[in-house]
Formats: sequence, structure tokens, C-alpha cells
Amino acid sequence: MTDLIGYLVTGLGLGAGFALVGSGLVVIYRVTRVVNFAQGALAVLAAMLTASLLSAGLPHGAAEALGVLAGAAAGLLAGVVAIGRPGTAPGASLIVTLGLGLLAYAVEILIWGDQPRSFAGLGGAVEVAGARVQAHYLLIVAVTVPVFTALALFFARTDLGKALSACASNPYAARVVGIDVRRMGLLSFALGGALGGLAGVLTTPVQQVTFDSDVALIVNGFAAAVLGGLTRPGVALAGGLLLGVAQTVVAGYGGGAYRLEVALVVLLAVMIAQAVRTPPVQEAAA
Repeated sequence: MTDLIGYLVTGLGLGAGFALVGSGLVVIYRVTRVVNFAQGALAVLAAMLTASLLSAGLPHGAAEALGVLAGAAAGLLAGVVAIGRPGTAPGASLIVTLGLGLLAYAVEILIWGDQPRSFAGLGGAVEVAGARVQAHYLLIVAVTVPVFTALALFFARTDLGKALSACASNPYAARVVGIDVRRMGLLSFALGGALGGLAGVLTTPVQQVTFDSDVALIVNGFAAAVLGGLTRPGVALAGGLLLGVAQTVVAGYGGGAYRLEVALVVLLAVMIAQAVRTPPVQEAAA
């Protein structure tokens, strides 16, 4: 039982990181209808930059903040390339984000090489119901919960958040009332990049990052986001926590090699369930 409690708490911390990546996907998709498959690369970029800044002597807090800002800037740049040209179809933009993710491999290897990177997080361990758990996992959860609360309030209570939601609901009507849909789309990419960067910065002290770590991040983040239909950040949080706990329990009792398979199975199951619930399209009468 003590081992199980440790796995559960650790899984919540890991899942919170997945949820942040997934929430970035949700923010971008609900505004632009584009799935940003470069989201994992933004998390890796922020994590590696933070590790370099800390190695150079920059203090904690400042280095992590700059890492998150770098994720936001990279997200904005990805948005300019993916949706910057008027009239670009969401499918074409999705392919562009895939290409940007591959390009990020080359850039990260060129700058940081192919060796794993990490940095120190919150030290020590705490006792939870008799189980000893790294304190940093609790820090991840403690940061993620207010971030999601702020995100919900931002979309529900602020004019800018409502403008972003309007672009997702009806882009044509948004343009009619004077909302710059393209600018809102670029803002969503920047916000998504910041959320991905935050995920990378928070999880790197407990999960070493390499140039190809984005694969696991985007698979898990996408699986969490799909649980909410790619439109509800709150459900993405629940999905990320569920994935984190499931993967940690499977790794604890069965082996860490099956973690990614857990996300793929969950993703497949959710997509099949959604397809079954979706009513068939009725052919128009001749």
C-alpha cells in the first residue's frame, strides 16, 4: 500500500506536466482549429535553455522564467509560420507544425548536443501517508493547479479570453465585430508555447530531457487533450493526471518500458469511444 501511494503521488506530478502540454494544445486548437504537433519541442526547448542558464550561474526563478518566455516566443514564431499566411487551411498548418517539430531536432542537437540534460529542482522528500515522495512532484502539482484556475478565469472573465473563444466559435462573426482572428491565433500559439515551456521547466528536474523527449510529451499531451475533445482545458487536466497515475503504476509494477504504450492505448480508446458516440452524417435527400 505504501508503494501504491508513492506511485499515485508521483503520477499526479508527472500527469500535471502532461496536462500543461495538453492545455497548450487545447488553447491553440480552440482558437485556430490547428493541432500544434510542435508543442512537445517547445517544452524541450524551454527545458534545455533553462538548464544552460542555470549552468551559466543564473539563479533559480530567473532561469525558469526565461525558459517559459522562450517557449512563448518559440510558440509565437511557430504560429507565424503555421497560420501567418491568410487563408491557410488547418490541415496544411498541422503539417507545418510537424515540420517545425522535426526542425527543432536539428536546432537542439546543434546547440545542446544529443546528451540528456537536467537541473536541480526542489530538493528533499516528504512523507505522504507513510510513503516517501520527492518534494518536486508536489511542487509540479502546486504550480499546475493555479495555472489551470487562472486559465479558466482568463477565458471566462476577461475580454481578451472571450475574444479568443469567439474566434473558435465563429471566426466570421468575430471578424464582423472587429476581432483580428489572425492576431488571436498568434496569441494562442504564444500562450500554448508558454504552457508547454512551463511543462518542460517543471518536469525536467525529475525527468531528464533530450532532443527527442518531445515525442513522449506530445503523445501524452495529445492524449490528455483528446479526452476533452481538444476544447476543454479542465478535462485535459483530468486526462493528464489520469495518464500520469496510470503510467507510474504500470511502471512501478510492470516496467517503465510500457509508459508510452499506456498513453497510446488511452488515446486509441478515447478516439474509438468518441467515434462511436458521434452520430452518422445523414445524406441529403436527392
